[in-house]
Amino acid sequence: MSVYTHILIGLDLSPESQQVIDRVKFLFANSDTKISICHVLEPLAFTYGGDIPVDLSDVQTQLQEQASGRLAALAEQLNVSAADQHIILGHPAQEMHNMAKRDDVDLIVVGSHGRHGLALIFGSTSNSVLHGASCDVLAVRITE
Repeated sequence: MSVYTHILIGLDLSPESQQVIDRVKFLFANSDTKISICHVLEPLAFTYGGDIPVDLSDVQTQLQEQASGRLAALAEQLNVSAADQHIILGHPAQEMHNMAKRDDVDLIVVGSHGRHGLALIFGSTSNSVLHGASCDVLAVRITE
């Protein structure tokens, strides 16, 4: 029996995401803990500064469809239902915080690459999730 009732797994869908899935399987395989899984895509307008005079909606749709397929394959390993698989547009940490509050999540699980220096300051999603979360956060160390 786990002390956690609802876990949210935030994945970047890189090949290293499998390490996060494996850790969750190891820790929660024999529990009745509800698992939700998400991938947050930053809208292309944010990513590219919003000043591009090109309609990127088709590209955004294709990215969402590809992400949905990859997320479903990972979710299948944990028997996560389609209703608990989420592709969200927004800022990753903020969207995971919102989802955790809205859905009574008591643990967020993310991968951590162990960056240092400027890479940590400018690019650590796991650090951003940790600071501001309303629940526990487990950062799974990603090995290269």
